Amino acid sequence: MQGFFTRPHTATLTTLRPDGTPHVTPVRFTFDAATGLARVTTRAGARKARNVAAAGTVARVALCQADGVRWATLEGRATVTDDPVRLAEAIRRYTARYRASPPAPPDLVVIEIAVDRVLSLNL
Repeated sequence: MQGFFTRPHTATLTTLRPDGTPHVTPVRFTFDAATGLARVTTRAGARKARNVAAAGTVARVALCQADGVRWATLEGRATVTDDPVRLAEAIRRYTARYRASPPAPPDLVVIEIAVDRVLSLNL
C-alpha cells in the first residue's frame, strides 16, 4: 500500500465546518506509514485549516486518494501547526513525492493527521 502513496496523485481532504457540514477539497499530501502521520501543507487562512483549528483536539478528517478502481482513505485526528521544524519536514516530504516544492504563501502551515484508520480497495 505504501507505493500507492508515493505516486504524485491528488486526494480529497474532508474536514468538518463549525456547523458540522463537510468541506471537501482537493489536496496534495504525504503519508509516512511507519509513523502513521499524513501531512497537508496549506495557508493558515484556508477553510480546511480553519476547520481543523476550530475543532481543536477533537478534529477528525479523512484523506481519500483514488486511482481508477483502486482507492485508499486515511482517517484520523488532525492538528494545524506553523512550527518551523514540522513545516520543513512537510515541505521536504512533499517535494520528494511531487518533485516540486509546494506553494509558499507567507501564512504556510501544515495539517498533521495522526492516522488511526485505513480503508482501501484493490491495493
